[in-house]
Amino acid sequence: MARLDDLPPVLRENMLALSCPTFGSTALVPPRPLLQHTVALVSTAGLSVRGEPPFKPNAKDFRSIAKETGDEDLLITHVSVNFDRTGFQQDVEVMLPRQRLRELAEQDLIGNAADTHYSFMGATDPELMQPHAEELVRDFRDQGVTAAVLLPV
Repeated sequence: MARLDDLPPVLRENMLALSCPTFGSTALVPPRPLLQHTVALVSTAGLSVRGEPPFKPNAKDFRSIAKETGDEDLLITHVSVNFDRTGFQQDVEVMLPRQRLRELAEQDLIGNAADTHYSFMGATDPELMQPHAEELVRDFRDQGVTAAVLLPV
């Protein structure tokens, strides 16, 4: 990941000028304890399972990754030429920490790790992804997922 200090001055100034939404600190509803949640991972790394179609430019959809999928069958099909794949090549967990999530469940820090995790291709206008995000929420409900960890990579 690039640091602002490492960017050319014009690009750095453009990044610093971007607006960032602010949110109130009060939850809409009181949160349940983590032990009562089934947690899914949602990555923007453009991950797909070997044999599936790769992500294409401006892809709006997502890929489902079943818990049985081995790390060796996960591929990055992110279309950005600037996307750094080095960490993934060394350790899949940096982009989809399934084992760490299972460990949290085994240590009784969360209720359960979901049976399925998900990946979008992050180089897409989020507004165009909304119908697919709504589909993802339906998948969550069908599987009993009550919390998600968003992994913007």
